[in-house]
Amino acid sequence: MLRRAILLSVVFASLGSTVHATADESAGMAAVMQSAMASLRTAANYGRTGNIALAQIELDDARRAWTALGRIKDQPAPYSAKSLKDLLTEGDDRLRKADASLAAGDGATATADIAAVRQALHVLRQQAGVVELGDCVFELRPAMDDLHRFAADFAAARATAAEVNRAGEALRAQLQRCNGLAAPDIAGQAEFRRLIDGAATSAQNIGRAAHEGDTGLVHRYEIELQSFVNLLDFRFG
Repeated sequence: MLRRAILLSVVFASLGSTVHATADESAGMAAVMQSAMASLRTAANYGRTGNIALAQIELDDARRAWTALGRIKDQPAPYSAKSLKDLLTEGDDRLRKADASLAAGDGATATADIAAVRQALHVLRQQAGVVELGDCVFELRPAMDDLHRFAADFAAARATAAEVNRAGEALRAQLQRCNGLAAPDIAGQAEFRRLIDGAATSAQNIGRAAHEGDTGLVHRYEIELQSFVNLLDFRFG
């Protein structure tokens, strides 16, 4: 597509050595699904931050992988054939809408549709008992949302320090679970270690700051954790 040719150099500059392989019909279901998941998460992050052109490129890749997923003739185990068919139908509709929203410059609406596809894909994998690092990282978001809510309520004197601490510990437990699911080549990466270890430390410290009554420090830790979770999702979700 023209927009891909125009922006190719921008993509390489912004993604460095990260390259998404294009899925084709001969690829196995796991490989195609991983390709779709990678492109969806990257498109969502670009859409969320307002990088519309880059989001369009990633969404193009995601839609190609989605089409390839629907063409695979192999037995869909461990996934239910009906559940997979329903997912593909719903996802195709959502991705078309997301593409139209990006074309109109509406990154927020596109991101919401992409997020719905990611959630549906995550549920399908969860129901099939498929749990990998990306699935675990995806589940950081609801834990982070809970912590954000309690931190905001704490600042407004509507939540206790104990509630902030519990939410921080819940996020920390999920981070530790993700660390345990990381393959050795990922777990040893300097970037992964910086993000996981930094987030785990902040998740622990936010409760301590709340018990000390330091609302400003609670807020700073919460902002820091939002950044950690966003980066983990962008790179490893």
